[in-house]
Amino acid sequence: MDETFQIQNINLHLSKPLEMKSNWIGQTEILKQVLACWLVVDQDDQPLTPRLVGPPGIGKTQLAMAAADQRQQELYIYQCTADTRPEDLLITPVLAESGKIAYHASPLVTAIIKGGVCVLDEGNRMNEKSWASLAPLLDHRRYIESIVAGVSIKAHPDFRCAVTMNQDESTFEIPDYILSRLQPTLNIAFPSRADEKAILEYHLPFCAAEMLVRTVDFLQSAHHLKLDFSTRDGINLLRFATKRLQQDADHPLSQDAAWQEALVQCLGEEAADLNKLAQRHHHSLGGQSLPMGFGDFFFQSDDPLHPDSPRFGEEQPDPDDPDNLDEFEEEDF
Repeated sequence: MDETFQIQNINLHLSKPLEMKSNWIGQTEILKQVLACWLVVDQDDQPLTPRLVGPPGIGKTQLAMAAADQRQQELYIYQCTADTRPEDLLITPVLAESGKIAYHASPLVTAIIKGGVCVLDEGNRMNEKSWASLAPLLDHRRYIESIVAGVSIKAHPDFRCAVTMNQDESTFEIPDYILSRLQPTLNIAFPSRADEKAILEYHLPFCAAEMLVRTVDFLQSAHHLKLDFSTRDGINLLRFATKRLQQDADHPLSQDAAWQEALVQCLGEEAADLNKLAQRHHHSLGGQSLPMGFGDFFFQSDDPLHPDSPRFGEEQPDPDDPDNLDEFEEEDF
C-alpha cells in the first residue's frame, strides 16, 4: 500500500525501501570505516557522509548496503545521472488521475523522513545544480528545501547517507564546497585472491570449480597489471560460460571453449592478452613522460642543446679529433 507523509499541508507519497539482504565478503576494515562514519558519539555530534571511491564493479554499492544491513535500517538507493534535476532528487510533482498535482518523495527524501540509509549511487555523474540542492542536508543544518513543493524537511536523527563514485572519464567535477561535505574518502581496493574466490563462490555456487579458479587467476592477473576488470566482470563471464555449457546437451562445448568464448563476448577480444592490453593502456594514459620544463617543448631530452642537459654551456669535445672518439657514443654521429 502507498505510504504517505503529511507536511505543511502537502501530502507526500513516499518511495519504498529496497528489501534485499546484503553480504560483504572480505575487507572487513573498510566496512568498519563506513560504520564508523555513521556513528554518533555525543548529542552534539553528527554522522559523516563518506564517499566510496573505486572502479566500476568493485562493490561500492554492495558495501553501503551491507553497512545499512548491519545497522538494521531501511535502505534506499538513488541512481544519479547526468540529467538529474533537483526536483528529481527531492520531490517530483506528478499529475494524478483526479487532475490534481501529487507530490512524490524521492528515495533520498523518504530516507530523510523515515530515518533510513540512502546511497547516492555514482554521485559524480550528477551536475552541480542538483548537488547544490543538497548542500544544507550534508552539513550541520541537515535539512532539504523543495522549491517545487514549497516545503522544508528536517532530516530524521537516524538518517544516514553515503555516496559512491566511479573513477572514469564520463563524470562531472564535483565542486569543492560539496566535496568538503562528503568526508572521508574511502578507497575500495580490488579483493585478494582468497576473497575474490569466496565472492565468486557465493554468487555462483553452481559453477564448475575449474572455471571458477581460472576466472580468479584471470582477475588477479588483471588487478596486478592495473587493468579495471572487476569481480562483477568475472561473475558475468562465468554466468555466460555456464549457460553456454548447459544450453545444448547433444553438442556440448568443452569448459575451455565455453570460458574462452565468454571471455571474448563479455570483456572483448583484447582481454585474451592481458599483457598487450596493459601496455596499450599504459601508453594511452601517458606512458611517455610529458614535458616538465620550458626547454622540453623545443628539444628532445637527449639533445645537447637542451637547457637542462648536463652538456649545455660546457665546452664540447671535437668529434673530428681522433683522441676524442671515446667521448662519443654511436648515436651521437
